[in-house]
Amino acid sequence: MTAETISVSSAREGSEGPLLSVRDLSVHFPTEDGLVKAVDGMSFDLAAGKTLGIVGESGSGKSVTSQAILGLHRGTRAQVTGEILLRGDDLLLLPDEELRALRGREIAMVFQDPLSALHPYYSVGNQIMEAYRVHHHASKAVARTRTIDMLDRVGIPNPAKRVDQYPHEFSGGMRQRAMIAMALINDPGLLIADEPTTALDVTVQAQILDLMKDLQREFGSAIILITHDLGVVARMADDVMVMYGGKAVEKGTILDVFYRPKHPYTMGLLKSMPRLDAVRRAALDPIPGNPPSLINLPTGCAFHPRCPYRTDVPGDRCRAEVPELYRVGHGQEARCFLTASDRTRLEFLGAGRVESLDDSAFRPHESGEPA
Repeated sequence: MTAETISVSSAREGSEGPLLSVRDLSVHFPTEDGLVKAVDGMSFDLAAGKTLGIVGESGSGKSVTSQAILGLHRGTRAQVTGEILLRGDDLLLLPDEELRALRGREIAMVFQDPLSALHPYYSVGNQIMEAYRVHHHASKAVARTRTIDMLDRVGIPNPAKRVDQYPHEFSGGMRQRAMIAMALINDPGLLIADEPTTALDVTVQAQILDLMKDLQREFGSAIILITHDLGVVARMADDVMVMYGGKAVEKGTILDVFYRPKHPYTMGLLKSMPRLDAVRRAALDPIPGNPPSLINLPTGCAFHPRCPYRTDVPGDRCRAEVPELYRVGHGQEARCFLTASDRTRLEFLGAGRVESLDDSAFRPHESGEPA
């Protein structure tokens, strides 16, 4: 097995193996200007009941990955290759009818903008009822009872009245709760949440995140959480996958990635966050430059034009070679040529510490990265 296919959740997977296993997934879009390599060689595993956070700047391939899992690129010009195994079945090989049967029942998604995801001409209750009746031979009365129960479970007040109201009559937080109710009404094994707290105020964000964790404990669902907010990932996820230029550049547990980042891009993301222990009014330390064009990626490591450590790797390897995902710890991987001694010398370790994490939970481990 190559480093590319080392499981993110291998330390916690049971004997039955992961619920979702993605292998060498690529999603390319042919355009008049060239081939857009939105996702290029993505591999990860996700166990039932666990949460994987996928982070990265806009255009790194996060949402395209989730859309590929749902099969939403079918019927487009997208070129999708690799394997997406859900309980051992390759979703890329399923006929359209079987894949449609899985959507909503085995895999569900909470979209970024619930106002555009909900149809304005139909009541919220009718839309949730339809999601239930598509997969169950149930009467309208049974579906309505189930819908009211789900609205109540996601914290919408007076659900028996709200079930007949329309999306414009719901607040932003209530619309997001309704989307979560719709996603979970069929008890799916996998829930994909694409920026579920975008445009919500911080108190509603906290309520939505707590709701998702509570429902995950109740239903045992695996969650893929796509977000720009590292604080949300620190609060919600078990494992993290950092994406850049269509590739995973670092994988590992929350404690490994947030306390001991191994890739300069991860380090840059963490240093860009405001910190409670920083000097008041101290300037943030953003990553210089801009994300690369997915049509014309830089040679070698896609991050090397923005990397402050590229000159510390001998032989101009960062510019000339594409790094693999090297194993850099127990279950942690990074797509970088820097060695453990390099990072120690450059004071690389620990600089991305997040105060909300618990120091006592972290235990150092042996490094298995190349010399």
